[in-house]
Amino acid sequence: MPRVTFDSSVFISYKPTSLPSGSLLSVVVIQELLSGARDDSEVREWIATANKFNKEGRLLVPTMEDWLQTGRVINLLLRGLKSTAKGKTPKLPYADKQRIIRDVLIARTVKRAGALLVTDNLRDFKIISRYCNVRIVSGKDFFSR
Repeated sequence: MPRVTFDSSVFISYKPTSLPSGSLLSVVVIQELLSGARDDSEVREWIATANKFNKEGRLLVPTMEDWLQTGRVINLLLRGLKSTAKGKTPKLPYADKQRIIRDVLIARTVKRAGALLVTDNLRDFKIISRYCNVRIVSGKDFFSR
């Protein structure tokens, strides 16, 4: 089984109590989950989880190159330009820019790690994968194995 990481949508929908052995965790996903935490104890749990994954070398943190490529991908999406693999993509509405930045960062770091991204946000990640060939699978498919 390839290394795997979960998008925040999976944590929200499926609430996994443990992660597969060798799994990775995106600091961007942690940021999203911290933003939506119910209370201080949940905030502390996510921070502790991030620290644990960081100590173990399993925390995906965007590099300068990830940020630069994210800007490039967002630019292509906003302009609706062709991808080399999939042809023309409809223009991304400018209002969606802030929402999708985090998803592109997640895709970039997961691709760089050679991992599989488990997400229920298939619509956005399929669009992103036109410019950043990240492997994705739905939470439903992953958990029904």
